[in-house]
Amino acid sequence: MAHTAAHSPALVHQFETKEQQHEAGNLGMWIFLATEIMFFGGVFMAYIVYRALHLEAFIQGSHFLDVTFGATNTAVLICSSLTMALAISAAQTGKSKSTIITFLVLTMLLGAAFLFIKFNFEWTHDWTEGLVPGLHFTYSGPHASGVQLFFCFYFFMTGLHALHMFIGLGILATLTVMAYRGRFNPEYYAPLEVSGLYWHFVDIVWIFLFPLLYLIGRHYGGGH
Repeated sequence: MAHTAAHSPALVHQFETKEQQHEAGNLGMWIFLATEIMFFGGVFMAYIVYRALHLEAFIQGSHFLDVTFGATNTAVLICSSLTMALAISAAQTGKSKSTIITFLVLTMLLGAAFLFIKFNFEWTHDWTEGLVPGLHFTYSGPHASGVQLFFCFYFFMTGLHALHMFIGLGILATLTVMAYRGRFNPEYYAPLEVSGLYWHFVDIVWIFLFPLLYLIGRHYGGGH
């Protein structure tokens, strides 16, 4: 058939048009992100409930976190969202593959910087201070059991986020290889676009985690 002969190499065989393929890819990613929202939503709701029950302890626990590191990581992820968007725009507008690769590598470097700060500075400091529940928790000050509960949430929530960051870095590495092979152009950039949705979602999750964990009760003053 003439339709088959004119089939674009960027069009997977089960789709009739590139528009249909593009819409199906976006819909699939949005459905996946909806399940992620429900998952993280449950975690956030549990946090809010226990924070209400142990407010003073959660405020006390929050003061052990370094706001400077949290704010720095927030800025790092916002910048990574920008470079991810620029990578997509470069493919859409027909920029060279080196331009696409540059923005993807910058995104990965920023993501790696976030994880480096989290692991090397924050979590290492928490271990040194004896704030790791179940493994190395030595704090015995006011509201000790509630503070330990706060850090249970802290490590669970930031750990889940870090896991999503690692997955995102793997996806970005794959996209970089695809870009190096010249796979992306104004006719085909769907993998970049749907992966960008995932990366932006992970960034947004952190933007919620930062005030919930680091800024709770800062206006009360005090702390450890």
